[in-house]
Amino acid sequence: MTRDELLASLTADASTEAAQAIVQLAVDYFREASAGEGAVSTRTPPRDLAARFDEPLPILGLPLDAVAQRLRDDVVADANRLSHPMYVGHQVSPPLPVAVWTDAVISALNNSQAVREMSPASTHVERQVIRWMCGLTGFGEGSGGNFTSGGTEATLTALLAARGRLMPDAWQDGVGASPPLVLCGAHAHYAVSRAVGIMGLGVRQVIAVPSDGYRMDARQVAPLLRRLRDEGRRVLAVVATAGSTATGAFDDVETIADACEQSGTWLHVDAAHGGSALFSETHRARLRGIARADSLAWDPHKMMLVPLAAGVVLMRDATRLDAAFAQQAPYLFHQREGEPSYDMGPRSFQCSRRADAVKVWATILRYGASGVASFYDHLCALTSTFHAMVMAHPRFEALHLPETNILCFRHLGANGAGPAAAAQGSVAAPLDVDEINRLARERYNDSGDGWITSTLLDGCRVLRVTIINPRTTEDHLQRVLEGIDRIALELAQG
Repeated sequence: MTRDELLASLTADASTEAAQAIVQLAVDYFREASAGEGAVSTRTPPRDLAARFDEPLPILGLPLDAVAQRLRDDVVADANRLSHPMYVGHQVSPPLPVAVWTDAVISALNNSQAVREMSPASTHVERQVIRWMCGLTGFGEGSGGNFTSGGTEATLTALLAARGRLMPDAWQDGVGASPPLVLCGAHAHYAVSRAVGIMGLGVRQVIAVPSDGYRMDARQVAPLLRRLRDEGRRVLAVVATAGSTATGAFDDVETIADACEQSGTWLHVDAAHGGSALFSETHRARLRGIARADSLAWDPHKMMLVPLAAGVVLMRDATRLDAAFAQQAPYLFHQREGEPSYDMGPRSFQCSRRADAVKVWATILRYGASGVASFYDHLCALTSTFHAMVMAHPRFEALHLPETNILCFRHLGANGAGPAAAAQGSVAAPLDVDEINRLARERYNDSGDGWITSTLLDGCRVLRVTIINPRTTEDHLQRVLEGIDRIALELAQG
């Protein structure tokens, strides 16, 4: 194309008619998937999908309609359809339409959140959303935070801030030959060990506190901190979990906060999944003690049903973020003495940073705190209903009571006998039951009828659902259970 042709294409592609070719794909997807039409996920083998995109670099461009057709036929057609009511898989939300449409505005503006002069309006949007979230957490004056790419970055940022308090010279001198320890629960997200590894502390410095019902045994934290202190070992932070990935369990933050307060240890709470319970009058008590945490990770792109990516790190004392990233960049960070600084980049892991706060702001404007709470309460109540359905079925067992919208359960084989009976030789050995659950999940997902996940609990292969779509009903969940049971029986009977 000549320069004039390229400029003409920019004008043409920015028209309402041209945009409709792309936007209609999302509209059609919402309509079809939300109504439960079609398969939940692709049945196309990975090898065939890879071959579809194995093409030389295009030299000449295509008309926009042709690009839209490729998106529809080659991408949308074989995507996981999270808005389908039979999708009860990973902790990735079927996003609310208002946030999806706002995403397009964010991309069109493309203002970087590095400094205020690059994002004159959206900087203040982010600051306000952070204030709202700090208020829900119970953090007072002087609190603050930043948007992140997700809980992993939020936890890394929080531990860097903790390092800045414990080891003020670490930014310049490193952590030395005796790096500090990080305590977390046995069921903590891998973000904790990942952050420790990235920081150069070494994952051997992560100490897993034993579990009590799939949550950290909070009673063990205080004596463990005392023992480590007596041994002369420094502790960087204790990381509690509010809404674990495997089971949705909430650690006892209040008791852990007592232990950290007594020892002067930084308390970080990974509430990436469970933080949205703070909107709910019904479920807020699961986070009792959260206002005493030094830092908090929270993902609106989970239970606030906002599109990826939208995570948040919150600090009870926002100035601690200054110690996390002690750098200067004269081409960006040039605050005049005596003037207030609105720049958020100096306190963020990222420099070029998308204005993801705007879609969270738009979501809250659209639904209000009460609407967000209603979504959360509905999904948790529906999960409790599914738990009752599992318990009432002769060939399934639930592994725990749901504390949020996550439930782990297990098919017991053809005779409906559990591991104890299996150990006595009356039914297949537990390993066989593990294999039935593993294969049942794979074949069920491959069928396209629904989509679930699995995990390991106490060394056993179990099935796992995350009920995160407001369109899902009890009837859909009954179909999930029946579909898995049918396949598991076929496997058990050979």
